[in-house]
Formats: sequence, structure tokens, C-alpha cells
Amino acid sequence: MPFVVYLLALAVFAQGTSEFMLSGLLPGIARDLQVSIPATGLLTSAFAAGMVVGAPLMAVLSLRWSRQRALLAFLVMFLAAHVAGAVTTSYGVLLGTRVVAALANAGFLAVAMATAVALAPPNAKGRATSVLLAGVTVACVAGVPGGALLGELWGWRSAFWAVAVALVPAIIAVPRAVPREHPATALIPTGAAGGGARGELRALRTPRLLVLLLLGALVNGATFCAFTYLAPLLTGDTGIDPSWMPLMLALFGLGSFAGVSAGGRLADARPVPLLVVGGVALAAGWAAFALTAGAPVPAIALVFVQGALSFAVGSTLVSQVLYAATGAPTLAGASATAALNVGATLGPWLGGTAIGAGLGLRSPLWVSALLVTAALVTAATARAVRVKAGPVRTA
Repeated sequence: MPFVVYLLALAVFAQGTSEFMLSGLLPGIARDLQVSIPATGLLTSAFAAGMVVGAPLMAVLSLRWSRQRALLAFLVMFLAAHVAGAVTTSYGVLLGTRVVAALANAGFLAVAMATAVALAPPNAKGRATSVLLAGVTVACVAGVPGGALLGELWGWRSAFWAVAVALVPAIIAVPRAVPREHPATALIPTGAAGGGARGELRALRTPRLLVLLLLGALVNGATFCAFTYLAPLLTGDTGIDPSWMPLMLALFGLGSFAGVSAGGRLADARPVPLLVVGGVALAAGWAAFALTAGAPVPAIALVFVQGALSFAVGSTLVSQVLYAATGAPTLAGASATAALNVGATLGPWLGGTAIGAGLGLRSPLWVSALLVTAALVTAATARAVRVKAGPVRTA
């Protein structure tokens, strides 16, 4: 795998840290800016909403630029948003910087996916995707606990400065390592739909791609539905001491890293068996977690296992989106990013709704099991429809 792909993964690590680290910084932000905890929670919602809207919007805008220019612009935009967030004393400005950072993150991910896939060896889209997404999982393992530690030692602003500093190596190296070719022409294979936004949009209009995006949203929704309420579940029903929660969250991140690494090695050669077996195991695992959450040993084991399965299946779905839309490399990455963030937005809402309805702290796990089951049913139905329709005849 080319070195530049790992360089892009480093930037994804910094951006992933920014996305998730607020969970440990909210109390400090609330005290410093004199706002309520629910108000600081909107900072997370603003970032997620910005990712959903920004993925297709920023990807379309980037089609007019070279890959090098687009990546550099999004990185500088993300860094500037964090510098502004670190120095502001206004909650409104901080909220605005989260939206700007999300737009930059969404655009960067879309172009980074297209760049990594284009520079990777043939038939290695799955591995290239897994390397990029490994940056997110490492953020869960090290970045988020590290941000929380910085917040405890030097205040929440130090975590924002740390993210900005972590982006500097990528900003310096991108002009040297990434080719200048225009993404609308350089990344589209011969014989695919024409370049530009219209060409990429035409290439996206396939039923298979829409199904894959739906599956990605459902699986990621299940992941974040459970992950969001993992701490209250483990400290409540499972009875684990709150001081162990950073380790439990890191354990989920380690499982995620293991899953995305293993998935990257299998996604290119055997994607269907991985998705079928992994999907069934994932749904069964969430159900088993809900049934055994009262016992620490199986609960701890399933934290790791479910993290691994979630990211193995999720990263494979992303790579299949890129395979299904070779004529739209940038917008395919943007669509995958948007779909994953739709799931990341709706999953926690559904889990919170279940808890609010009095179904208990284990209810998000059942919701996750249902979401993955819905993905399996959707995939089976789509396959049955495709088989029934038979091969498409061409004139």
C-alpha cells in the first residue's frame, strides 16, 4: 500500500479524534462557556449534521479541483476551525466551528477515499478503505482517551489545539505525496460514465449502490446506537465501576481496529461471505449482549467482539460502494460518508427513544440487533429481486 494512504489515515485519525472526543470534554466546555450540558451536547449533533449535509456538497465542489488541492484545502479548513474553537469564548462561535469542521471532514473523507483507491494496487479497494478507516478506530483507542486526559490536565481547549497540531504533518506532506491529477478525470476508469459532477451523478444511479448505502446506514446505526449508551449500560446493568469506562471504550476501539484490519484483508477477495457471516454474527452478538449484559465477563468479551464485527462489516460495505461506483469515485465516497453518518445520527436517537420509553439500558442493544437484522433482510430481498429479474439484456 502506498505511503500516502497511511498519511491520509493519520489525518483521518486526527479528524476522528475531534469527532468523538467531545464526550469527555462537555462538562468543561459547559463550565467555561456558562451553558448547559444539553446545549454542549448540540456540538456533537451539529458535527453529525454537518457530515451528512457536507459529504455530497463538498464532494461536488471538490470535483473542480485537483485531488492535491482539495485535500489540502479541507485539511487547512479543518485546522482553522479548531484554532478558532480553541480561542473563542462564545458558544455560538464554537458551535459554528463544529459545523465548519464537519464540512471539511466530510469533504476530506470523500476525496481521501477516492485518492486511496486510485493509488492502491488493482483489486485492493477493500484494503485501502480499511487503512483509512483504521484511523477512526485508532482515534477511539487512543485519540479520544487522550483528548479526555488533556481536558483534565490543561482544559478542553488543549484538546482542540492537539487536533490542530496533529494535522500539520499531513498538511506539509500532501503537496509532496499526492499527484495533481484532476479527480474528475484521473480517477474514472476508461469506459465509465463521463467526468464531472453530472457524469458521477449518472454513475450513482444504480439499484445495487442504493442498497449498499442503505445497508451501510443500518449497520452503522446499530454500531452507534449501542456505542453511545455503552457506558451507562456497563456501569448500570453490568455493575462495572465507572473508573473502568475509559478502558472499556478503548477495548471497543481495539476490537474495531482488529475488525477493520481483518476486514480489509478479506473484503477484496471474499466480500459476500464476509458480509453474510459477519452480518448474522453481528445481529446475534447484539442480542447475546442484551441477554448477558448483567454478567461482567461476557459483557466485556462482547464489547471487543462487537466492535470487531461492526467495523469489519461496515468497512466492507464501504469498499463495496466504491467497487459498485467506479465511474463516480469521489461522489461514491461522499455517499458512503453521508450514509454512515445518517446511521450515526439515527442510531443514538433510536436507542435514546427506547430508553426514554422505559425499556431499560439494554434496549439499545436490542435496537442494534433489529437494525442489523433489517440490513440482512434488505440484502436478501434485493438479491431475490435481482435473481428473479435475471440478467439484463442489452441491444
